[in-house]
Amino acid sequence: MPSNTTSSVFFYVYVLESLKDGKRYIGYTDNLKKRTEEHKKGLSFSTNPGLPFKLIYFEGCLNQDDAKRREEYLKSTQGRRLLGLRLVQYQRQKKTFGTGS
Repeated sequence: MPSNTTSSVFFYVYVLESLKDGKRYIGYTDNLKKRTEEHKKGLSFSTNPGLPFKLIYFEGCLNQDDAKRREEYLKSTQGRRLLGLRLVQYQRQKKTFGTGS
């Protein structure tokens, strides 16, 4: 008999942008809020030099393997191009109003 419960676990692929130098960091996690707070507090070796960071994009996946695969894709040249297209409005707004917070 099928279960009436469904898993509420999501895996998030996310993009952070450094407010210091504009560089982007792409990662994945099962707890987006906790992970972004860790980045903001400097607890991640890979993003610590670019502090402060701002969350500019995320996607949700139902499967960890899908999230890992998506993270790898977004880190590729083609994936970065896709992000550029997905974030056109964000980039325009940033140019108009500055980086802000």
